[in-house]
Amino acid sequence: MIKRIVKLAIVALLANAVYRVGAEYVTYIKFRDAIRDAAMFKAKSEEDLRTRIVAIAEDYDLPQDDDDIQISREERVWHIDGSYHKPIEIVPRFEYDWPFAYSLEVVTSNVPPLPGGPVNRR
Repeated sequence: MIKRIVKLAIVALLANAVYRVGAEYVTYIKFRDAIRDAAMFKAKSEEDLRTRIVAIAEDYDLPQDDDDIQISREERVWHIDGSYHKPIEIVPRFEYDWPFAYSLEVVTSNVPPLPGGPVNRR
Protein backbone atom coordinates (compact mmCIF):
# COMPACT_ATOMS: atom_id res chain seq x y z
CA MET A 1 0.00 0.00 0.00
CA ILE A 2 2.77 2.46 0.93
CA LYS A 3 4.66 1.50 -2.21
CA ARG A 4 1.65 2.41 -4.36
CA ILE A 5 1.24 5.78 -2.60
CA VAL A 6 4.91 6.59 -3.19
CA LYS A 7 4.57 5.69 -6.88
CA LEU A 8 1.46 7.88 -7.20
CA ALA A 9 3.26 10.77 -5.50
CA ILE A 10 6.19 10.45 -7.92
CA VAL A 11 3.81 10.35 -10.89
CA ALA A 12 2.02 13.43 -9.56
CA LEU A 13 5.31 15.31 -9.18
CA LEU A 14 6.37 14.36 -12.70
CA ALA A 15 2.99 15.40 -14.13
CA ASN A 16 3.25 18.73 -12.30
CA ALA A 17 6.77 19.34 -13.66
CA VAL A 18 5.76 18.45 -17.23
CA TYR A 19 2.75 20.77 -17.03
CA ARG A 20 4.77 23.73 -15.71
CA VAL A 21 7.64 23.33 -18.19
CA GLY A 22 5.21 22.69 -21.05
CA ALA A 23 3.25 25.84 -20.24
CA GLU A 24 6.45 27.89 -20.33
CA TYR A 25 7.45 26.37 -23.67
CA VAL A 26 4.06 27.30 -25.13
CA THR A 27 4.64 30.87 -23.92
CA TYR A 28 8.13 30.79 -25.44
CA ILE A 29 6.75 29.71 -28.83
CA LYS A 30 4.06 32.42 -28.75
CA PHE A 31 6.72 34.98 -27.81
CA ARG A 32 8.97 33.87 -30.67
CA ASP A 33 6.05 34.11 -33.14
CA ALA A 34 5.17 37.59 -31.87
CA ILE A 35 8.78 38.67 -32.44
CA ARG A 36 8.62 37.30 -35.98
CA ASP A 37 5.39 39.22 -36.65
CA ALA A 38 6.85 42.43 -35.22
CA ALA A 39 9.95 42.12 -37.39
CA MET A 40 8.02 41.20 -40.50
CA PHE A 41 5.25 43.79 -40.38
CA LYS A 42 5.88 46.54 -37.82
CA ALA A 43 9.56 47.31 -37.28
CA LYS A 44 11.08 50.33 -38.96
CA SER A 45 14.58 50.25 -37.44
CA GLU A 46 16.74 48.10 -35.17
CA GLU A 47 15.97 50.27 -32.14
CA ASP A 48 12.24 50.18 -32.92
CA LEU A 49 12.35 46.39 -33.13
CA ARG A 50 14.33 46.16 -29.88
CA THR A 51 11.75 48.23 -28.00
CA ARG A 52 8.94 46.16 -29.51
CA ILE A 53 10.61 42.91 -28.39
CA VAL A 54 10.98 44.21 -24.84
CA ALA A 55 7.33 45.34 -24.87
CA ILE A 56 6.21 41.93 -26.16
CA ALA A 57 8.24 40.25 -23.41
CA GLU A 58 6.47 42.41 -20.83
CA ASP A 59 3.11 41.35 -22.32
CA TYR A 60 4.08 37.70 -21.80
CA ASP A 61 5.64 38.38 -18.35
CA LEU A 62 9.08 37.30 -19.52
CA PRO A 63 12.34 38.62 -18.04
CA GLN A 64 13.82 39.86 -21.33
CA ASP A 65 16.62 42.43 -20.91
CA ASP A 66 17.54 44.91 -23.60
CA ASP A 67 21.16 43.74 -23.44
CA ASP A 68 20.27 40.10 -24.24
CA ILE A 69 19.00 40.92 -27.74
CA GLN A 70 21.25 41.10 -30.82
CA ILE A 71 19.66 42.52 -33.95
CA SER A 72 21.11 43.09 -37.39
CA ARG A 73 19.60 43.74 -40.78
CA GLU A 74 20.84 42.93 -44.25
CA GLU A 75 18.60 44.45 -46.90
CA ARG A 76 15.25 42.66 -46.34
CA VAL A 77 16.42 40.10 -43.74
CA TRP A 78 16.31 40.67 -39.98
CA HIS A 79 18.66 38.54 -37.85
CA ILE A 80 17.42 38.41 -34.27
CA ASP A 81 19.19 36.51 -31.51
CA GLY A 82 18.24 36.61 -27.87
CA SER A 83 17.85 34.70 -24.67
CA TYR A 84 16.28 34.91 -21.26
CA HIS A 85 16.09 32.79 -18.12
CA LYS A 86 12.72 32.09 -16.54
CA PRO A 87 12.45 30.56 -13.06
CA ILE A 88 10.10 27.57 -13.21
CA GLU A 89 8.84 25.78 -10.13
CA ILE A 90 9.59 22.20 -11.14
CA VAL A 91 8.41 20.69 -7.86
CA PRO A 92 6.78 22.59 -5.02
CA ARG A 93 9.27 24.94 -3.34
CA PHE A 94 12.04 24.24 -5.87
CA GLU A 95 12.60 26.66 -8.74
CA TYR A 96 14.97 26.07 -11.62
CA ASP A 97 16.24 28.98 -13.71
CA TRP A 98 15.34 27.57 -17.15
CA PRO A 99 17.21 29.07 -20.16
CA PHE A 100 15.30 29.97 -23.33
CA ALA A 101 17.18 31.09 -26.45
CA TYR A 102 15.88 32.12 -29.84
CA SER A 103 17.48 32.84 -33.19
CA LEU A 104 15.28 34.14 -35.99
CA GLU A 105 15.81 35.14 -39.59
CA VAL A 106 12.83 37.12 -40.81
CA VAL A 107 12.43 38.14 -44.44
CA THR A 108 10.36 41.26 -44.93
CA SER A 109 8.42 42.09 -48.05
CA ASN A 110 9.13 45.23 -50.00
CA VAL A 111 5.85 44.96 -51.90
CA PRO A 112 3.33 47.62 -50.82
CA PRO A 113 -0.17 46.42 -49.92
CA LEU A 114 -2.74 46.44 -52.69
CA PRO A 115 -5.12 49.38 -52.80
CA GLY A 116 -8.44 48.45 -51.28
CA GLY A 117 -6.90 45.48 -49.47
CA PRO A 118 -7.45 44.73 -45.80
CA VAL A 119 -5.79 47.09 -43.37
CA ASN A 120 -3.84 45.62 -40.46
CA ARG A 121 -5.01 47.59 -37.41
CA ARG A 122 -2.77 46.29 -34.66
